[in-house]
Amino acid sequence: MVPRAALSPGWLLCEPNVSEGRDPRRMARFAAAVDETRGVELLHRSADPDHHRMVLAYRGAPEAVVRATSALAAAVYAEVDLRRHRGEHPRIGALDVVPFVRGPRCPEAEALRASRSFGEWAAARSVPVFLYERAAMNPDRTSLPGIRSGQFEGLAGKLSHPGWRPDLGPPAPHPSLGAVVVGVREALVRFNVNLDTTDPGPARRIAAAIRESGGGLPYVRALGIPLRRRGLTQVSMNLTRYAVTGVRTAYERVAEGARAEGVALAGCEFIGPVPAEAIRGLDLSRLDGDVAPDQILELPGTRDSGEGGKG
Repeated sequence: MVPRAALSPGWLLCEPNVSEGRDPRRMARFAAAVDETRGVELLHRSADPDHHRMVLAYRGAPEAVVRATSALAAAVYAEVDLRRHRGEHPRIGALDVVPFVRGPRCPEAEALRASRSFGEWAAARSVPVFLYERAAMNPDRTSLPGIRSGQFEGLAGKLSHPGWRPDLGPPAPHPSLGAVVVGVREALVRFNVNLDTTDPGPARRIAAAIRESGGGLPYVRALGIPLRRRGLTQVSMNLTRYAVTGVRTAYERVAEGARAEGVALAGCEFIGPVPAEAIRGLDLSRLDGDVAPDQILELPGTRDSGEGGKG
């Protein structure tokens, strides 16, 4: 692992999501595949057994990040079988989504080249690849939720339609690995607020009310998810433009919805890297939440800055 001081100023960040959140030994092997790649700094990893999902974050020069991502994918593809995978989080792939995020001096062309390079690696292993966000080749495929609709179980039927031919790789899903979504996007915040109830109804209604696609908060994606192992439910959010809708705003809207539903809040959490600007000036103790030091990511020179919130 390369010390932070040794990183090139043109670093690229990768935040892959793996469809495994329950087996500690397996997850350790996946993280090791990244950590053992020369020229890459593993920043953070987190997992949730109810989501049955693991998120890693690492950075380095673009070519090193592609090597690390290929090593991770090889480890995941050797062990994860989606035919036996059941979790609360939507997924279409064993390695479900591979987003690349540019550092302050990484040209977009370099990031796009990295995403394409990894996509070609996966396609050569019979895994269909969808390119999304800045890497999208089809204007109807910029949005991750749209690509992932129907999940793994509906993927074969979806790909049978001409309009859903993958950008790279075979026209049918891999039988055990599904597909993978690869692209270049801006930094975002994964922010979850837990509710003190086992009934998933309130979380689902709150999520439906606050998500942008339902006429709620701009640049907010939200799902209501049961956390059976914790005896809670969760409003799980991606704040994709934290300068527009930040953490404080999202939290307050969930709290407002919870009051209307007659349920108490049970803390909040951040998943993966959190841009420092997204939480600057925010008193996390008032939200009954915290951010680990290895989650905070400085992104000097990025165009999104927060309201003490996230986006």
